[in-house]
Amino acid sequence: MLSTLLAKLWDMHIVAPLADGGALLAIDRIFLHERTGAAALNALSQAGRSVNDPARIFAVTDHIVDTRPGRTDQTLMPGGQAFITETRAVARSAGIRLFDVNDPDQGIAHVISPELGIVLPGTTLIAPDSHTCTQGAFGSLAWGIGSSEAEHAMATGTLRMQRPKAMRVTFSGLVAQGVTPKDMILHLIAQNSAAGGKGHAIEFAGDAVTALDMEGRMTLCNMATEFSAMAGFIAPDDETFAYLEGRRYAPQGPQWDRAVAHWRTLRSDDDALFDSEIEIDATAIEPMVTWGTSPEAAIAVGGNIPDDAAVAPLTYMDLQAGKSIKGIKIDAAFIGSCTNARLSDLRRSAALLKGRHIANHVKAICVPGSSAVKRAAEAEGLHQIFLDAGFEWRESGCSMCFFAGGESFEAGSRVISSTNRNFESRQGPNVKTHIASPETVAASALAGAIADVRELA
Repeated sequence: MLSTLLAKLWDMHIVAPLADGGALLAIDRIFLHERTGAAALNALSQAGRSVNDPARIFAVTDHIVDTRPGRTDQTLMPGGQAFITETRAVARSAGIRLFDVNDPDQGIAHVISPELGIVLPGTTLIAPDSHTCTQGAFGSLAWGIGSSEAEHAMATGTLRMQRPKAMRVTFSGLVAQGVTPKDMILHLIAQNSAAGGKGHAIEFAGDAVTALDMEGRMTLCNMATEFSAMAGFIAPDDETFAYLEGRRYAPQGPQWDRAVAHWRTLRSDDDALFDSEIEIDATAIEPMVTWGTSPEAAIAVGGNIPDDAAVAPLTYMDLQAGKSIKGIKIDAAFIGSCTNARLSDLRRSAALLKGRHIANHVKAICVPGSSAVKRAAEAEGLHQIFLDAGFEWRESGCSMCFFAGGESFEAGSRVISSTNRNFESRQGPNVKTHIASPETVAASALAGAIADVRELA
C-alpha cells in the first residue's frame, strides 16, 4: 500500500491502537522550558511518578530569560527568577540535561535541538511550545503539547494521539531574488487563511522547498502552527544528512551509515494519496508583510491593504483600507525568535545593514537564536555591523517575540518584526506588530518605514 510520509512516521511509533481510533505513540524526545518545565516536573513528582528515561528529555532557559548583556537569573518579569531557579533545581534532581542561562549551548529550544543533533529524521519530538513544529524540517514528527501531556510523556514515554489528516503543500518553481522562506509561509497563510491547515499535518514539498537550506526549511516549518496545523515537516534528503553529520547527539560511525540508509526511506511514496493538497506557484511570491492582527492578514510589501479588510484589526493597527503598506512609519525593529534568528538570517540582514545606519527615530534590537549562533556571528564580525548600524546586540533567547519575560516595546508603538505572531499586544501593551522576513525588517529599519528590500540599492 502506498504511504505518505506522515503515515510512515506515525506507524513507526504506534505502541498500541486505541478503541477510539487513536493510538498510543512512542515519544523519542521531550523538551521543557523554564516557563512551564518546573510545573510539569513538580506535578509528576507530587503524583508519585518519576521520569521514565531522563536521557530523552532536555530542558532549556529560553522563554523568559533576560537577553540583555551581562544577564543573570534575574528577569524583568516579576517573579521570573523563581521560574528559572526552580526549573534548574527540579531538572537536575530528575537527571535531565539542562541548557542553563549561561551554558555555552543555551538558546531557543527549536534552534539548539538541530544544532546539537537532538532532533533526527524519523523521530517524534514534543515540547510545551506551539513552534516545536519547526523541527519537522528534519523529517521529524514534532509538535507542541500542554504541561499535562508533558507529564504523561515523561512518565511513560508515550502519548495518546488522534492521527491528523495528511496535507501536502507543494511550492512549484523557484522563488525570485529577495523572496525568503518567511515570505513563502506568509503567502500560504494569506492565501488559505490561518485555519487552512486545521486538523492536518503538513508535508512541504516542491522545487522551492528542496532548494532551501536547512535553516530556511526550519523557518517554513516553524509557522505551520500559524496555519493551524498539528505539525509541518519535510522529507529528509542529502541536505538534511549533511547538516546533521557530526552533530553531538547524532549517530556516529557505522551507526550513522545505518541511520542514513533508513532515513532515505522516509518520504511519501509516489502516487500516495493525501487528504488535502495545496499547490503554490513559488515564482509569483513577493516579499510579504502583515497589516493586521493575524498572520493571515499579510500582503506583498508593494501592495495595498485590502479594501474589504475587517474593521477591528484596522482600528487596532491604526491603518486604512486601500492604502499602501509600504512607507508606513515604524518606531522599532526586531530581528530574533525561533522563526528567524539563525546564522543565515543574521548574515543576510547584516549584508543589507553594512555601511548603513538605521533611521534616527527607530529602536532596533537583534537577538541571536542561540549562544552558538551568537558566537559564530561575532567570529564573523556580524555583531559589529549590527552595532554600527544602530541595533542593540543581545544574548540569545525568545526575548521580545512576546513580552512574557517582562520586556516590551513602548506601549502603542509600531514594530516590524521577524517573529511569527502579530496578535494584539504580543510585543507589549497595544504594540502594533508587522511580521516580515529579517531582510524586510532590516530594510525597514534603515528607511524608518515599511520598505521593499528589493529597492535597497
